[in-house]
Amino acid sequence: MAELFQAKLNDIRITPRKARLVVDAVRGKPVSDALDSLRLLNKKGAPLVSKLINSAVANATDRATVDIDRLVVSEIFVDEGVTWKRFMPRAQGRATPIRKRTSHITVKLKEL
Repeated sequence: MAELFQAKLNDIRITPRKARLVVDAVRGKPVSDALDSLRLLNKKGAPLVSKLINSAVANATDRATVDIDRLVVSEIFVDEGVTWKRFMPRAQGRATPIRKRTSHITVKLKEL
């Protein structure tokens, strides 16, 4: 069975819905293709996910002797983190709630 190499990014200040758009673009791709596509993607989460993939590659080379060219993004997913609750003042002494959402991003690489 192939060994999985993992990296996690917790409590990132991006909504899970926006992060999932970036994550879905690289799922199942080889690492080099995933990093190239993230470099061209014009989304806020693209640099975050590329740094996370580079961290998983570093974990893989540190833990075992693997060929970087054969690594594939086998699993990558976004979970919802804690939600910061804030209030915005409105007219006549009222306040409306603001929810600032965070995400947990996990990537797992596998060698083919």
